[in-house]
Amino acid sequence: MPLLKIETLGSDVLRRRAGEMEVPAQDAELDQLIRDMFETMYDARGIGLAAPQIGLSKRLIVVDVGDESGKEMGPFALFNPRVVESSADTEKQEEGCLSIPGVTGAVERPYSVTVEGVDRQGNPVRIEADAMLARCLQHEIDHLDGILFIDRMSPLKRNMVLRKYRKQAAS
Repeated sequence: MPLLKIETLGSDVLRRRAGEMEVPAQDAELDQLIRDMFETMYDARGIGLAAPQIGLSKRLIVVDVGDESGKEMGPFALFNPRVVESSADTEKQEEGCLSIPGVTGAVERPYSVTVEGVDRQGNPVRIEADAMLARCLQHEIDHLDGILFIDRMSPLKRNMVLRKYRKQAAS
């Protein structure tokens, strides 16, 4: 399975709202895409990857937070995901992004969310998530809406992270 190219900051596809997807029952190309997305994510040591990050403006994410979720979910792909509920309780944690490699920043997000979408078989899925799984889902769904984690930071913190990123990219 080939590794896919991960789009980085500055790529237009990362700033566009991705289009909804039909989920056909049989589609070898789609199955291969999901496998390639997982392999690319694992190779980059990520826990989530959205289709826009590999240049596809489609509403598809793959997620594997491992044991950090506290739920026995295992790796999964989710089509057309959306947050339908979020807690008033928030948590500020460091986040990074495969599309902005080498930098992290503290982002405040709801501690728990309910996400709805469709699985690979076309079945409706409802995920009630908290902690790391909730954060990962929110981060990846943001990608589908053209939002990067740096957009959720104060202007001062965002500028600091961008300066660090540009300095690393230049060297």
